[in-house]
Amino acid sequence: MKYIAIIPARYASTRFPGKPLAVLGGKTIIERVYRQVEKAVDTVYVATDDQRIFDTVLDFGGKVVMTSPNHKSGTDRIEEAVTTISSETGIDYDVVINVQGDEPFVAVSQIQTVMESFSDPAVSIATLGKPFVSPGEEITEGHLHAIENPNSPKIAVSQQGYALYFSRSVIPFIRGKERSEWPSQFPFLKHIGLYAYRRNVLHEVTQLPQSPLELAESLEQLRWLENGYNIKVGITHVETIGIDTPEDFQRAEAFLIE
Repeated sequence: MKYIAIIPARYASTRFPGKPLAVLGGKTIIERVYRQVEKAVDTVYVATDDQRIFDTVLDFGGKVVMTSPNHKSGTDRIEEAVTTISSETGIDYDVVINVQGDEPFVAVSQIQTVMESFSDPAVSIATLGKPFVSPGEEITEGHLHAIENPNSPKIAVSQQGYALYFSRSVIPFIRGKERSEWPSQFPFLKHIGLYAYRRNVLHEVTQLPQSPLELAESLEQLRWLENGYNIKVGITHVETIGIDTPEDFQRAEAFLIE
């Protein structure tokens, strides 16, 4: 099976302009992401719409493809990128992995987990979930705050390991218990935004119009569920730090020093 990993990277971030080129521990964020991904996947590209990012990737020896500035999502950007790459190389890939360009600490094991999901021919899309409470970890008030954070989507998963729903709200609701007790009553699962798609499925989902649930929650993956695609959820216990804001960047610097 042929895998390709594509890292979408934009310069014009509202909350942190120029984020991919911010230097973290002597390397740009985009190079750190690239170096992690190439440990797990043989073929890795950055997909960007910015000449500065394009040139930076070439300078550190990475592969990069220029894409349209008009894409509304990273999924659309990687669809254009893999189409261009396949046209130029003559290689048809079976699975496309979408690694966020602001995850410099993405773990090799996390990428391998989504890749391994495709050993089952029934899997169309794969992503990751991480328990809010790790095995053996003491439950604190901070766990409840994390679960209630609308910027950290939750996943409800079937017994077969497929996503039933993604939500910014706390799912499930624990009836008959005080909210302070909830983290000890159910293994709440945080969504980690690493995706992989069968090549034909990636093309199909980028042709779909936005769906009612997607618009309500502002979660693109709900469009796929509403249209009948299955999403396999691999489990990881590795914590990563995504960088959305300058404050996140400071946390990442501290994490690097530890």
